[in-house]
Amino acid sequence: MSGSHTQGAVLVTGASRGIGRATALEFARRGHATIATMRDPDAGASLISDAQNCAGTLRVERLDVNDSASISVGSDVTIVVNNAGVETENLSVEHGDVDEHWKYLFEANVFGLVRVTQRAIPVLRANGGGVICNITSSSILAPVPFLAMYRASKAAVMALGESLAAEVAQFGIRIVEVMPGPIVTDMLAASERRAAAGDHEEYARLADAMWVTRQQIIDQYTPAEEAARRIADACTQTEAPQLMRVGCDDMAQSMVDAWKQTPHDTMTQSIIEYYGAP
Repeated sequence: MSGSHTQGAVLVTGASRGIGRATALEFARRGHATIATMRDPDAGASLISDAQNCAGTLRVERLDVNDSASISVGSDVTIVVNNAGVETENLSVEHGDVDEHWKYLFEANVFGLVRVTQRAIPVLRANGGGVICNITSSSILAPVPFLAMYRASKAAVMALGESLAAEVAQFGIRIVEVMPGPIVTDMLAASERRAAAGDHEEYARLADAMWVTRQQIIDQYTPAEEAARRIADACTQTEAPQLMRVGCDDMAQSMVDAWKQTPHDTMTQSIIEYYGAP
């Protein structure tokens, strides 16, 4: 990938807060013309002032991944960061409602990402190539109880990215999959509690065990600014594989490395046995 691709305009979805906000600012600091998009542009008002001293520019635009009419990818864009996503209550597969929970997650995390990607491909192709960066989750790599719905939506993006990488290599477009671990964001803070699955008696013991485990890794949480730095690094590498998978924090990167080196069934079975012991 030539340097022109890595210095083009950058579009970031879900940039009103968290990883998306930090990533938009990071690209602006590096000199890119950055488009920070979100459902409600008013939520990004502080982004403009925070980017005033950046080497690049930053503007805020409305983009709702669930609203096709709002999705536009500017002609100068060469990097798209598909960051927009949602979570829902951490319920067991048994109790996750298909209409209320499953469809809600897949609509934004999968179908919304596809809508943006479909608009982006012709633009990047016309510009001679570029990068599509999909933010998934390191939880894909481990059978975490009560995250089945969320993990399934992110795993769908993982599979999508693999086929996409094979399709768009001919256009000079490469795919980056970033798999975050625990990043300090509002979304993470909202999940700082015992899983809702524990409200059902048959899952209470497991929910308690999961909450204990969660509290033990608090000191490994990574600031969103550090995650953003690693995301920008991955997107702007001039020598990189057509499909790159990375973590944007130490915990996630260690999981990615282990996943690449250890038979997945072996790792999965060991985790299931750990949590599944009566």
